[in-house]
Amino acid sequence: MKKILFALAGLSLLAAPAFAQTAQQNKMADCNKQATEKGLKGDERKKFMSECLKGGAAAAPAPAPAKPDAPAAPAAGGKKELPPKEAMGACAKKSKELGNKGDAHKKFMSDCLKAKGPDNMK
Repeated sequence: MKKILFALAGLSLLAAPAFAQTAQQNKMADCNKQATEKGLKGDERKKFMSECLKGGAAAAPAPAPAKPDAPAAPAAGGKKELPPKEAMGACAKKSKELGNKGDAHKKFMSDCLKAKGPDNMK
């Protein structure tokens, strides 16, 4: 019986630090959700997250998220950027048309995906 009580006491001590972190974890999740809804990326996201976690931007209402079905904005030069899945397929098709294999195929795919589609490549 004593062994069971000691085991239960040990488990409760192990679980205690997890409860102390939930407030911070909740704050992090809220800030992350707001940054995602605002569509922030890179340095803008880092800055927002830092301010939000300090308590500055957490109270600001987030704008309504953009529709996920919305077409991609045109790239420089007026060409349409493709979503990642579509870009992958279009780039692979174009690489096959060009007869690329091996390292040439890998290089073409890398450049094509960075440009978000074969039509956006230089």
